[in-house]
Amino acid sequence: MSEQKPNEELHDYAGGWIQERKGTEIPTFLKFSYIVIALGVFLYVVTYINGVVNDTPRGELVKQFNAMTSSANGFMYFVAALVAIYAIITVIFAFKKSH
Repeated sequence: MSEQKPNEELHDYAGGWIQERKGTEIPTFLKFSYIVIALGVFLYVVTYINGVVNDTPRGELVKQFNAMTSSANGFMYFVAALVAIYAIITVIFAFKKSH
């Protein structure tokens, strides 16, 4: 039997479960999904910065807990800024042409 020589155009990941062909671009739907996911994470962090205060059974408990503890708004806005920076870097990387 002839021995197969490795294809130089393919790069294996995860022990061959995932293969990448050299020069292949990221699919367009995946590029836009990066934007949607990053925007969703950013909005989630900003929306629930102090917990779920509008929930019917737990809202009052969360409000009482927030009143007894110190506010972490500064830290949560810092986390939101990190999410925004990560999203910008990821989108730039995804839409930039590969070498």
